[in-house]
Amino acid sequence: MTIAPTECLLQLYEKRHELEDYKGGIPRWCSGCGDNAILAAVQRLCRDENLRPEKTMFVSGIGCSSRFPHYMKTYGFHGIHGRAFPVAEGIKMARPDLNVFVNTGDGDCCSIGAAHWIHAVRYNMNITVMLHDNQVYGLTKKQASPTSPIGLKSNTTPQGAYLDGLHPLAVTLGIQNVSFVAQAVDWIPEVLYDILSKAYHHKGFSFVRIVQRCPEWLPKLHEAFLSDPSRIQLLHHDNGLKLSSGISKTYQNQLEHDPSNIHRAREIISDLEQIPVGILYQDKSVPCYEEVRNAGQARTTEYVRAGLEAEFDKFSV
Repeated sequence: MTIAPTECLLQLYEKRHELEDYKGGIPRWCSGCGDNAILAAVQRLCRDENLRPEKTMFVSGIGCSSRFPHYMKTYGFHGIHGRAFPVAEGIKMARPDLNVFVNTGDGDCCSIGAAHWIHAVRYNMNITVMLHDNQVYGLTKKQASPTSPIGLKSNTTPQGAYLDGLHPLAVTLGIQNVSFVAQAVDWIPEVLYDILSKAYHHKGFSFVRIVQRCPEWLPKLHEAFLSDPSRIQLLHHDNGLKLSSGISKTYQNQLEHDPSNIHRAREIISDLEQIPVGILYQDKSVPCYEEVRNAGQARTTEYVRAGLEAEFDKFSV
């Protein structure tokens, strides 16, 4: 029996994908690394949203977190240090129909990539960003990163870090056109998944800082927060997260926070004695840069063919 081409395409588009359809190479992260939890949450999100692997793109820079595209059976771009954002923006401008994700680390994003980070927030393109923040350069064997706490002894700061760590959330909430900011921790997988789901469904630049454990170089950094659930402050709201009974029973330090209140969001993150987890800020009215610039609309088949022919003509004999 023959099947019409249009029916074949329809079947391909409606195909239901399983978790295995998104699993790429075997992760080489250390046992207990928070990157493993983030990967599991993202693969589950892709399955639940039934994202087409051929229409999904993961972009990264350099670092432990930036190995992420290797472990997803989708398209991926493992770029150079600090340049994940401009690559992702270029992809979104050329192909606004793709689901574009960025995985970046505290060094990759907040040091060499800081200028790109700031302008990426300002452009507010429809990209989902995960900042894997373990507060240390792990791939290069324990160097202090921009987010390392003051006093941290590392291979580059043997006497202890001299400065307070940069606060990625405070920076992001201070940038013009910011539209979505959230914070998660890798050791509460249910809430991590819910936050990433909210970020994916937000139309705009979704910035999720994930407080992540590094068992190899900083095994005790988050011990106080792991052993004392009261130091995790869960944010909930009708327009934010809705907490399950199981999570509420374990994490009883909760705060009702309206994500539309940016001033309150800034106040919440200023308390460093606890980790606020949830949707800090969301503004759905901020325009996306790719729509302002009509991304993709001029790239017709004829336009692309003409460009290729013009390049080929340079080498004609």
